This record gives sequence, C-alpha cells and structure tokens, in this order.
Amino acid sequence: MPARRRASFRIGVTGLGERQEIAPGVFINTAYRGCTPGFVVTDEGLILIDTPLIPKQAKDWRKQIEAELQGLPLLYVFNTDHHRGHALGNQYFLPTTVIAHERAFKEMSGYTENFKERVYNSFKREPDIQEQLTEIEIILPDVTFTDSARLQYGGREVKLIYVGGHTPATSIAWLPKEKIAFVGDILWVDQHPYMAQADSLEWIEALRRIRSLGAEMLVPGHGPVCSPDDTEKVEEYIRYKRQRVRDYYRSGKTKNEAKSGLVGEMLELFPVPLDRKAKIESQIKSGINRVYREIQREEELASAELGNGAFPPPISAPVLVREQPADANLVPSPETLPAPPISKSEQNGGREVEQEAKL
Repeated sequence: MPARRRASFRIGVTGLGERQEIAPGVFINTAYRGCTPGFVVTDEGLILIDTPLIPKQAKDWRKQIEAELQGLPLLYVFNTDHHRGHALGNQYFLPTTVIAHERAFKEMSGYTENFKERVYNSFKREPDIQEQLTEIEIILPDVTFTDSARLQYGGREVKLIYVGGHTPATSIAWLPKEKIAFVGDILWVDQHPYMAQADSLEWIEALRRIRSLGAEMLVPGHGPVCSPDDTEKVEEYIRYKRQRVRDYYRSGKTKNEAKSGLVGEMLELFPVPLDRKAKIESQIKSGINRVYREIQREEELASAELGNGAFPPPISAPVLVREQPADANLVPSPETLPAPPISKSEQNGGREVEQEAKL
C-alpha cells in the first residue's frame, strides 16, 4: 500500500486571502473554499478561471480583481466543470460571458430549486455561510465548446481543452507562452480526489495529457501551485483503487462489500482532518462505487471476448489516445464555435445561449 502523505495546506478554508501573482498578469487565490480561482490580465480585458462558491469570498475576489484590472472589462469566466465549487459564484461576476464545456451546460441546466436547497442545507453546521446562500442564481454558460477552444486577447493566448475524467465536463485552461495550466479538479494535491462522476481510465489519460503539455506550473482545483510531477500521485491513487476494486470483484465480492472493505484502506493514502473524516469516507465510498461499475463492465466484456466466462489475466490501465482536434478560434469570430450535437438557440435575458435538449 502506498505510504501515507502529509497535507501541505489547509483544507476547506473560509478566509479571504490575498491574490498571488504566479506570473506577470496571472493571478490566483488559494484561500477560498470550493476552488482555487484565477484570472489572466490582457490588454483588452480579463479572463477568469472558476468562481468562488461562498458569496462573501466571491465578492472579495471581485474587489481584488477590480483593484488589479484598472478599468478593464471582464471578458470571460471559464468554468473548469459544472460543480458548485467552480461555477456557483458566476452570478457575482456579471456582466461577462461564461464559457464551459457543452456537458457543463447540460448539467447546470438541471440545477433546480431542489439543487439550491441542497446547497443551502449542506452548510447547516455553518450558519454564517448558510445565511449567504439564500439568493442563489444559476448562471449558465453563454458559450460552449466540444473538444477545445482558443481565446486570444491583447497578446494573450488561452487554450481551453476538454479532458474529462473527473466529470464528463472537466476541462483545463492552458497558457502555452507562460507554460501555466489551470487543471481544475483533475488534480488534487495531498487530498482524496472526488470520483463520484469519474471515468477512471479517462482520468489517467487526462493526467498523462497534462504532463505532455510541457507546463512548468499547474494550478489545481484546490490548493497551491504545483508541478506536473504531482499528477503522478493522483494517477497512483486511481490505479491503486482500480486494482483493489478489481481484486474484490474477482473474489466475488459485491459492490457494498468492496466499499466496506476498502474505505479504511483508501483512507490511509492521504491525511484526513478529524472534522472531515465522515465526509471524506462518504466521498471515498462514492468513488469505489463508481470504479466498481467500471471494473464490472470491463471484466464482463473481457470474459465475453474469451468466450468461457473466465477472468482475463490482470492488466494495467491502458493508455487511451484521443485525436487532437483543431482548436476553435473564438476571437475575433465566435460564430465559428462548434455547436453541441443536439441543441437549439434561445434568447435568455437578451443573451443568446446554446440550449441542449434534455437527455
């Protein structure tokens, strides 16, 4: 079993913190809860990456941005995925154009009043935060992309690349000149990755794809700037979970038995604060549940191919290869954006939004 690792930063912080300039005109803040947001300054305006979940922190972040931008407009907010920690703060950065993967639009379109209530109730032990969440407004992406897109403003180039893995919508922002990648929740530093919506093989591919970029700095979805080498730890964690779940499956254990047997084992792989132990145990169970279904499908398919119902020999996670599509140049011709497979356009408060049909 891999050695237990030590956390290098506080988890679940609720402070405000100060913006940190990690490269000329590239800023982040690691003190917010839910995500590590950033922004890129161009001569024509700002490009934001993710928005804080807690309203007080989102408003503070906007103040810090306005202190730095000196009258420049907010060009884009890019959400690395649809989860609340990355996208729920969009409402505090209007007017701007929100951009995300097309699947993020689909997921966020399903955020009903029940979703808002669940967010509110999740902070019942923190009434000071709960009081801030009484007027949640879901701001959907105005622009979506499928595989990749490119933003070019004021001498800056920001590539948006779909990688999947963590969720069906997870995407990264890559600054090739600065050699910085904002990688969202595809990378967790000294923490158990959240895998309830994961595709574990796709996640491994995404980590390897990130390492191939040639980045010098990675900004994870949570925590401080790190290096591409830190992706190895997450890959090790995922591969280990896959192998242990496969061991349980091949020994005839059910999904619930796998969860019961593996939670304690997985818990040791990263440090867990006592006040978050129950939540992280639940998070680990949801990840095991997801991986078990993957392993079950893989084993059933492999057994069918053998034709005798026997288990195939153990294999390591394969390296998946996705063809690299041509980037969509959003600037100056946003009309060339690739449309979602099933969509219709509708007017929403004066803004044109790509509305996907419900599955």
